[in-house]
Amino acid sequence: MNTLKQGDSVPNFSVKDETGNLISLNDYKGKKLIVFFYPKASTPGCTAEACNLRDNYKELQEAGYELLGVSADSEKRQSNFKNKYEFPFPLLADEDKEVINAFGVWGPKKFMGKEYDGIHRKTFIVDENGIVERVIDKVKTKDHAAQILE
Repeated sequence: MNTLKQGDSVPNFSVKDETGNLISLNDYKGKKLIVFFYPKASTPGCTAEACNLRDNYKELQEAGYELLGVSADSEKRQSNFKNKYEFPFPLLADEDKEVINAFGVWGPKKFMGKEYDGIHRKTFIVDENGIVERVIDKVKTKDHAAQILE
């Protein structure tokens, strides 16, 4: 797993969001961007994390941030997740793992004694020029916005 680090350039990507719109890194040129990766839509930890970002969306926007959620779920699953919890930001349906691999968040994980490959829950703060400003490795799902804004 070759994860992007502080100071790295984010490679451009184009992936469909929950409504089938193509979203690319270039859409965010000149803007600060929060890219948060989560293992699976509608699971407890991912729901807590995304809802915390939703509840603090105004503060994040006031700080100049745009948000992008990413997982390997299908457009339909992302759409259901977004509609159910009324998220004001796009969710990328990265089924081919283009963005996931570009950021280097796919790799071996352990859960209940089993090893498998999956998405690591990480958040990247990207500056206006597409450079990684900060990486949050230990995401606190219920208090994630505070981690970003600190």
